[in-house]
Amino acid sequence: MTGNDTYITITKESEGYFRDRGSKFYAFAYPVENEEQIKDRLEYLRKKYFDARHHCYAWVLGPEKTTYRINDDGEPGNSAGRPIYGRILSHDLTNILIVVIRYFGGVKLGIPGLIHAYKTAAEEAITQNTPITKTINTVFELTYAYPLMNEVMRVVKEDNLNVILQDFGMDCRLQISVRRSAADSVESKLLSIRNLTITNLFTA
Repeated sequence: MTGNDTYITITKESEGYFRDRGSKFYAFAYPVENEEQIKDRLEYLRKKYFDARHHCYAWVLGPEKTTYRINDDGEPGNSAGRPIYGRILSHDLTNILIVVIRYFGGVKLGIPGLIHAYKTAAEEAITQNTPITKTINTVFELTYAYPLMNEVMRVVKEDNLNVILQDFGMDCRLQISVRRSAADSVESKLLSIRNLTITNLFTA
């Protein structure tokens, strides 16, 4: 498979803050890998900041950024979650959750004011973080007899493949991680080894 095989995410938890006419907006950015982690972070913030008026958020998962969610948590439609989501997209990020918690200050900000506040708080949380570029990898599982060990390891060494599991029992079982852009080439090399079984486990 060819094409882009990298994505950008954040490396740590970070925070942002914005205040307007008494309302306080606390932003929290988290690197996440799945929806279970997202749920845990949201529950933690709900408990810690139980007295806040709104917990608005947006998250994006996956290298292709096709899995995402936006939540306004009682704010007018598209005035909170979407501005947060817009900041995530503007930085080309994925595997990220941003929650902006609002303490109401007694003065309504209007739709433009809310959009600006949630956008600014989310941006602050992102700029306080450090982006990292990661590769999209395909994981193969190889099964073969011991006499094929040298041929298999030659391919592993030549292509600088990452071995993530080795199991040498009655037969040999090896799991390797390959950059998506090189997956087809590596698979072809391995398939040229007779009596070797190769299984594509997943790409992530």
